[in-house]
Amino acid sequence: MTTDLHEKADARFAAALAASGARDPREYYRTQLRELKRSNPEGYDQAVGYYQDELVPSIAERDADPLQAWQAYGLLIARLAAPGRAVAIDPTGRLRPLESSGAVDDMILHLPDAGHAPALLVGLPPQPSPAQMATHRWLVAGRRALGE
Repeated sequence: MTTDLHEKADARFAAALAASGARDPREYYRTQLRELKRSNPEGYDQAVGYYQDELVPSIAERDADPLQAWQAYGLLIARLAAPGRAVAIDPTGRLRPLESSGAVDDMILHLPDAGHAPALLVGLPPQPSPAQMATHRWLVAGRRALGE
């Protein structure tokens, strides 16, 4: 992958973030990748290959929507970490299967098939609602009491 390709993809992503007000997930995804490298080296290699061979070229050369492309990458990392399903949580706290990229005000989670495993955060809206934050505290952070 060339530096020009990477720079073009980064510029398109930065512009999409600025235009939408969406949060930048890259630092969070880097943390998830470090954990994946520790727990599933083959999955880590697959995620890195996808980044180099699919994510960056799709944004820089094929004009994919940068926000959707990065969300798809976050979902890939989550699936490699734990089999499960993607869901969207709307501002009222209602859960529905994630069928596309979700609305800009949706919180996106990956729910592992293993019932005891915490949900994995894939995307937060620019301004999460109280219901979304309560869902995050319960399913992602594992807080089970008020005031935790």
